[in-house]
Amino acid sequence: MTAEQTDAWTLLVIVGLAGVTVLTRCFFFILDRPWTLPDWAHRALHYAPGAALAAVIAPEILMTGGHFIDTWRDARLYAAAVGVAWYFWRGGVLGTMLAGMAVYLPLHLALGW
Repeated sequence: MTAEQTDAWTLLVIVGLAGVTVLTRCFFFILDRPWTLPDWAHRALHYAPGAALAAVIAPEILMTGGHFIDTWRDARLYAAAVGVAWYFWRGGVLGTMLAGMAVYLPLHLALGW
């Protein structure tokens, strides 16, 4: 395969992906009538933020270097437990983060966990 063929193929892929992006983003403007989600999809969207947050946070707490942690000497576990406890006790995101960090920082900095 020569450089000219590779460039043409790359250009074709870029144009195709741009077309798909424009079509999917403009889909709701193209329709001439109002469009609503089915009830089951609308109910499912209520769980999307929590699921996305869990998908981001859980690996950060439970894994290191691509493997599950195998020791209790990890500051993230205790910070997460205190953060969850604070959230269920008092509520509020700021207090949860502050409580978790108040546990995490001393354990991580002083003990090296």
